[in-house]
Amino acid sequence: MDNLQDTIVALATPNGIGAIAVIRLSGLDAINIANSVWKGKDLTKQASHTIHFGHIMDGDLMLDEVLVSLFVAPRSYTRENVVEISCHASGYIVESIIKLFIKRGARSAKPGEFTLRAFLNGQLDLSQAEAVADLIASNSKASQQVALQQLRGGFSNQLQGLREQLVNFASLIELELDFAEEDVEFANRDQLKQLIVDITRIIGRLIQSFELGNAIKQGVNTVIAGRPNAGKSTLLNALLNEERAIVSHIPGTTRDTIEEVLNIQGINFRLIDTAGIREATDAIEQIGVQRTMEKISQSALLIYVFDADQITLEELKNDLESLQSPGIAMLLVANKMDLIQLEGKEKSESIQEFFLTSGLPDLQTIFISAKEKLHIDDLKNKIYGTAIKDQLSGDETLVTNIRHLEALQKTEDALIRVLGGIDGSITSDFLSMDIKQALHYLGEITGAVTTDDLLDNIFSKFCIGK
Repeated sequence: MDNLQDTIVALATPNGIGAIAVIRLSGLDAINIANSVWKGKDLTKQASHTIHFGHIMDGDLMLDEVLVSLFVAPRSYTRENVVEISCHASGYIVESIIKLFIKRGARSAKPGEFTLRAFLNGQLDLSQAEAVADLIASNSKASQQVALQQLRGGFSNQLQGLREQLVNFASLIELELDFAEEDVEFANRDQLKQLIVDITRIIGRLIQSFELGNAIKQGVNTVIAGRPNAGKSTLLNALLNEERAIVSHIPGTTRDTIEEVLNIQGINFRLIDTAGIREATDAIEQIGVQRTMEKISQSALLIYVFDADQITLEELKNDLESLQSPGIAMLLVANKMDLIQLEGKEKSESIQEFFLTSGLPDLQTIFISAKEKLHIDDLKNKIYGTAIKDQLSGDETLVTNIRHLEALQKTEDALIRVLGGIDGSITSDFLSMDIKQALHYLGEITGAVTTDDLLDNIFSKFCIGK
């Protein structure tokens, strides 16, 4: 790990042509280094959280007119002296200013080093630091809200409360070890058991929340599948409200998957239009059908589209039996209802009654016309409801990070061993070991327990200027 006493510099905004670029300096000498190339008010005498207009000078050469934002330690993102220079976003100007700062004593920041310093200086815990990266990468309202909730410490506070309760009992059990020869018991075993049961229940809820949290963070993989000419591509176009996929009356038009993102009520759904499921007539179509089945196996939600005017009950049953899989939610979409309605209201009603009373598995079914965009908004609501259900609330803690999930699973395993130990009347030293293990894994999430390898792995995934 590089010397954290150095003053570091990096571009904090994306590379490329634009109006403004922001260069960030952080460290003990940040203000002095900036002031040494500054023409304007003496920055060393200015108050924190002030902005100043002036010029960056390389000797007698003016590099740019800039605004300098001043953050005096500890009132900054890193809790160090921080200077942010807003300059014109010319690649030449940005490079020249950064090189000038390096010549005056700064060094280039490593990926995530600003946030690493914020963590090491106590500004953020580790889960909050990771939430910074999630917030930057958020591409929907829901993912932004979840990242903000974690950045504000909602997840951390919940874990800290659990750790404190465990620490209290762990200290009592440690005390028992000091009086082992006197056979005394300071930690009430019934109270400890109830505490472990309560904490295990909370940990279990957090583990279960990962499925939803990961869906919000990454988007919900949603496959549109069905027989050839059922209207899958037409449905994709209707959902996106644009002509994204080629539509033809010829069966088998879609040979490969088409992927697009649809945002419904703040959640991103990764829609995948697939080749029609049938016996392939050539090698290319066979590859397409194989890819369809692969995509279905990887999906969280399967939208099965069928031609309500043509499909038979037997064909529908066979398709559903082959497609249903544990862990994959399924939504049935009866398409081409416009054709049925043209043949009369009586047939339309009989078709709906036919599918509703057919004895098919208890799956959500919606009747639409993708071509005429009939009931498309209702379908979107069904898609959202099927994937999210009633799981999303504003104050609920959701786990979105695989590292956190693994640590919680290890915590749960350790707590289960504690319960088994209490029921089996094992000695205090073994109980203490398992409780310490649980505390260790909880501490890994927030950074109470860290290693250099862990920190390097986490912060190396950040962008340079963060």
